[in-house]
Amino acid sequence: MIRQALALLLTASAAVPVAVSAQTADTVLINGKIYTANAKDEVVPAVAILNDRFVAVGTNKAVESHVGPSTKLIDLKGRFVSPGLTDAHFHSEGGGPGVDLSKTRSMAELLDKVAAAVAAAPPGGLIFTNWDWHEAQLKEKRLPTTVDLDAISPNNPVVLVRGGHSLILNSVALAKYGINRDTVVPAGGAIPRDAKGNLTGEVIDAAKKFVALPPPPAVTEADLLKTQSTLNRYGITAVRIPGGYKGDLLAAYGLMKKAEDEGRLTLRYNVYLPGFALQSGDEARKLIAKWNVKQDEGDDWVRIGGIKLAIDGGFEGAHTIEPYAEPYGQGGTFHGLMTVTPDRLNDVVMTLDNMGWRPTVHAAGDAAIAEVLDSYERADAVKPIAGKRWAIEHAHISNAGLVERMKKLDVMLSVQDHLYLAAPALKRYWGEARATQVTPLKTYLEAGLVVAGGTDAPVIPFNPFWELYHFASRDTMSDGVYGANERVLSRQQLLRLVTINFAKLIGEEQIKGSIETGKLADFAVLSEDFLTTDVTRIPDMHALATFVGGKQVYTDPTFK
Repeated sequence: MIRQALALLLTASAAVPVAVSAQTADTVLINGKIYTANAKDEVVPAVAILNDRFVAVGTNKAVESHVGPSTKLIDLKGRFVSPGLTDAHFHSEGGGPGVDLSKTRSMAELLDKVAAAVAAAPPGGLIFTNWDWHEAQLKEKRLPTTVDLDAISPNNPVVLVRGGHSLILNSVALAKYGINRDTVVPAGGAIPRDAKGNLTGEVIDAAKKFVALPPPPAVTEADLLKTQSTLNRYGITAVRIPGGYKGDLLAAYGLMKKAEDEGRLTLRYNVYLPGFALQSGDEARKLIAKWNVKQDEGDDWVRIGGIKLAIDGGFEGAHTIEPYAEPYGQGGTFHGLMTVTPDRLNDVVMTLDNMGWRPTVHAAGDAAIAEVLDSYERADAVKPIAGKRWAIEHAHISNAGLVERMKKLDVMLSVQDHLYLAAPALKRYWGEARATQVTPLKTYLEAGLVVAGGTDAPVIPFNPFWELYHFASRDTMSDGVYGANERVLSRQQLLRLVTINFAKLIGEEQIKGSIETGKLADFAVLSEDFLTTDVTRIPDMHALATFVGGKQVYTDPTFK
């Protein structure tokens, strides 16, 4: 695959001397199917790389002048190449410490896992789990309850950490943390009950403050390097971290900068400060002072992207215009949760705008999206926000009016494939009609919105090919197709979600996100031709080789 001789590329006699270009490349790849993601969606066979940039993109002949005696020549033999893949909403590749429930597929398996941990724990010792799981992966498609957990742990406190928004506790844990039927539920939180009025064991969003779990281990440089090597294996070359990474984003940011100084990074980071708990402009100012950074500070490897805010809950607490489906709708009275009131959000947003900072806001439900747009419109009335790359995270439930408002404001979107994993739960929460239209990506794209794709890992596995498969097919992991009308049939559009659109979202489309002369040489050789392969093969795709800044940072053992 890798050769040093120019003669293998040229058809001329080896005896004929060849002039070496002033821009002799470090690496040349030929005979490929290279999707550029440029404005014309061109596909070319060859590229040349010098240092960390593309110096030629085009035909095999176009790169011949860049091959010299020391050039690495890679014959792709028809393989497909994409610009480096990305994740626009990434927290971690795994669900943190605790009992690992990620591979459980039934309630019995889950309870057996927890029971084994109980048996190994000292009397009264706390058992808690990772958060890399969801009830939709279980055969029963339901959450465990206090009754389930009490049966396997009558004496030890047990806390199941489910995603980023809820916990499930057994009776001992409820007592340990003082949660009972008389507990006053804080604003922006919920403590659900069953039909008989008994606690189910779940505590949601703001109510999680009652439960003090052991802090996660301090993030280390080894953690950082493990994350990037894991993602590189999937062709991922850059991530956007919206406010949370392995427990301590500020510490991780320092490690990113240190690893960059040491030349050890193989993944590019765009970091948003953790402002999801902010309740005032004063708190926003204190957060920025604590970090001691400026908006857009950084470089090609590590850059400050903005501040991540939040206004509603997750699946179980998205703020919706119509009430939740019964019984979750509580007789038509439950519309989800607001984690910050509109007036407080306005204060935070206006403060950030006045300080020159860029917000992105977690908004899952349509009512939440409307409230975010209200706030953005107030800021826009003072000074236009178009072109500032203000964004919304998730945007699960939407409508035509909201889409029109987003377009008018030039708001960007960061969306994920939550529906792929969680479809049965979303159908229970919101009813079938709304669930089938969750994350209406086709509608967003047809409206001309800039949309970048991601996974919200570890809430959803970080595999970019699962994400692309879901948006191409609207298939779900356990409940069939949801909303076939929102399938995105253009493979080019799908790849743009995780390449050039990501670069536009972070404001770096001039230097990354596509394979064009002068841009950073971030790309991946993939196991299938994504543009033509059958849609059913997409979930099993993987990277054969990944390059970041022209350096090969991952090679699949089968890539000869």
